[in-house]
Amino acid sequence: METGLTSTTGLAAAITRAASKQTYYTVRFLVDRNRVADAYRAYAYFRWVDDWLDQESRPREDRLAFTRRQQGLLDACYRGKPPVDLEMEEWMLVDLLGRDASVHSGLHAYTHHMMAVMAFDAERRGRLISQRELNEYTHWLAVAVTEALHYFIGHDCASPHGRARYLAATGAHIAHMLRDAIEDAGAGYYNIPAEVVNAHHLRPDDAGNPDYQVWVKERVQEARSCFAAGRDYLARVENFRCRMAGYAYIQRFEGVLDAIEAEGYRLRADYPERKRFGSAAHMLASAWWMALSNRPAEAISGSLPAR
Repeated sequence: METGLTSTTGLAAAITRAASKQTYYTVRFLVDRNRVADAYRAYAYFRWVDDWLDQESRPREDRLAFTRRQQGLLDACYRGKPPVDLEMEEWMLVDLLGRDASVHSGLHAYTHHMMAVMAFDAERRGRLISQRELNEYTHWLAVAVTEALHYFIGHDCASPHGRARYLAATGAHIAHMLRDAIEDAGAGYYNIPAEVVNAHHLRPDDAGNPDYQVWVKERVQEARSCFAAGRDYLARVENFRCRMAGYAYIQRFEGVLDAIEAEGYRLRADYPERKRFGSAAHMLASAWWMALSNRPAEAISGSLPAR
């Protein structure tokens, strides 16, 4: 099968657009021009993996075998010897890594941490997870998102590499897990740790329970703290487009926190208001203004280009 730009570019863009209009247009307008096609591949491949794993008809053994296959494919790509008997969606990963197989790049960090996220989701379905597992899960996702941001947007520009680097994405994942907690519980993914469930004799979807709401409030406050530190971090990022994308990412999930707080920390199954055009337009305008207003005054010690 032919690989390269002609084989998976259209597929990756189509998957991205169908899954997330915000991601599609972020890539189209903010990603470095020579990395747009690969940014679509990076998102679309893992979107396909996640959707495959989320199908309710998949037995546990099939999910685990699928993630082992994808991990094996990832490893083979970095060895420069990918197999040829692949699904079309798997060729997106081959094409993506065929142009950057460096173990020191942000792309390497993104693909390996996202693969860890996928493998954990395949394994955790149907069981409670510990606080330690939840923290690791959030860290993997935060590293993946942050390193992808810097790899695809302003990759030759400097960004700080200190403790605050991953906090914006950490806050976003906390908000994401709260937003999806009730819906996920119905599919067997429990986003509240076992320690809280067992201590208060809760169900994983017990949104009306006061003890459940206390836990939600604590998580909202933690996410708010992460976002505050994340904004400070983004103000020190050199590239304007990268700052704008980062601020938009924060605002997208702050809207979820606002809705949760307004309803007394009682979670619901869906938050469709954040998908409305007016909300998205306001978010992007605000992100543009914040990126323009907050810019690094001078080179920051510890800042390096992402490459």
